[in-house]
Amino acid sequence: MTCFPLFRYDRSTGADGGRGRILFSRTGNDGLKRGRMAKKKFFGQISQKFSSKPDTTDNGGDGGSLEALRQENLRLTRALEELSMLNELAREIGASRNTEAIMDRIIKRSLRAVHAEQAVITMVSEQSPEPMKTLVRAMVTSAEHEQFHLSQNLLGWMHLNKRPLLSNSPRTDDRFRGITWDDSIRSILCVPLMVKSELKGVLTAYNKKAGRGFAEDDQRLLAIIAMQSAQVIDNARLYEEQEAYMRMQEEVRLASRIQLDLLPKGAPAVPGYDIAGRSIPAQMVGGDYFDFIPLEKNQMVICLGDVSGKGLPASLLMANLQATLRGQSLHTIAVNERVERANRLLYRSTDPEKFATLFYGVLGLDDNRLTFSNAGHENPYLLRGGGETTRLTTGGTVLGVVDNFPYDEDVVALGQGDVLVVFSDGITEAFDKNEDQFGEDRLGPVLEKCRDEPADVIIDRIVEAVQEFAEDAPQADDLTLVVVKRVAS
Repeated sequence: MTCFPLFRYDRSTGADGGRGRILFSRTGNDGLKRGRMAKKKFFGQISQKFSSKPDTTDNGGDGGSLEALRQENLRLTRALEELSMLNELAREIGASRNTEAIMDRIIKRSLRAVHAEQAVITMVSEQSPEPMKTLVRAMVTSAEHEQFHLSQNLLGWMHLNKRPLLSNSPRTDDRFRGITWDDSIRSILCVPLMVKSELKGVLTAYNKKAGRGFAEDDQRLLAIIAMQSAQVIDNARLYEEQEAYMRMQEEVRLASRIQLDLLPKGAPAVPGYDIAGRSIPAQMVGGDYFDFIPLEKNQMVICLGDVSGKGLPASLLMANLQATLRGQSLHTIAVNERVERANRLLYRSTDPEKFATLFYGVLGLDDNRLTFSNAGHENPYLLRGGGETTRLTTGGTVLGVVDNFPYDEDVVALGQGDVLVVFSDGITEAFDKNEDQFGEDRLGPVLEKCRDEPADVIIDRIVEAVQEFAEDAPQADDLTLVVVKRVAS
């Protein structure tokens, strides 16, 4: 038996290209002869059929079938082109981690895919205080066209509906009454960029070329592009945010090391005195500052400052204050005049909301006299060897608020066993889990208990008391202390 396949697009065989088969029997010589004659007749009929002019009328004959086949071929060709474009786009953006480069490829592909004059991607965030604020915008347009921007009204509509929007007459569209459109905008097609049901951005195409309007096929294709691209864009943006965060962490780490280098490496060894200082920042870098600056004539500056704010900005202002004070300490002028100069320099080099508190004292190691000026700082404790306690209050207001402020100074003598404790407000304003402050009411008794201890032990006892009081509450401010104790030579 011999079988020949016949491929025919005909209603008798089905619009999907069904197959008919003609069977020829080969039984003996007569059967073979009849089979050859049947094949010759069959192929002659096939040749005559397809060489004749087709009937183009839609009367159920071959003409209508051929037209249907042509339309089907066009549809399949378009689908193949779309798949090829989507595959190329996936390959182009899948290997990149640069958000702008990815969006640039997406909108260029979108322009060609829907034959638009202009396309733009607008990234938004539902987590920000202003959910419709544009965070990133990428745009590709022809030079002869004005650049369009997605309006807040359309962003609001997309936030509410989160589905594609097609309008070939936006000025007369009832959905956007009251919106003023640019005269050159004839048609608009918007699709959401969704990641896990969250709107991450909007892909918008403007003005179908050749004056036509966007079709449902354009909306379908652009929606596929958006669906394919949204996660890639979001991943790239998250990667860039992580990289930026890591760079910032490294910068903060370097800033912390620089700040530690600005602080004294250790307490000065001075005959007749036991001196210690420590700063524990609330963050990696802080705004507290203390210093021991040796001077001529056997004198030494002892100072502790606290600048406004926390973190990196505060640390920069602290470095500014340190440089200012070290520079002023080189001048052989009165203590209060040094503070006044530091105040003027800080006032003229910082923003109005920036300020610093400061305790600045000059200790005469020969006469054991401390000349000081307190610029709005926490009043230091002076624990006398005989048991009484005084506070050092003379000075003036904080630095950097008033340009030419007159500061006062005072002098105290340090006797055997006297202990000077200078501290920042991070000590007294430490909070516990009930938001109660440590306060001077708790600091005073701690000092009384440990006043006979060495200077570094006194600092340990104060820090331990504050941390025990705060328990699991996070440290809200820097903890900084300087202790100067007069001992036997």
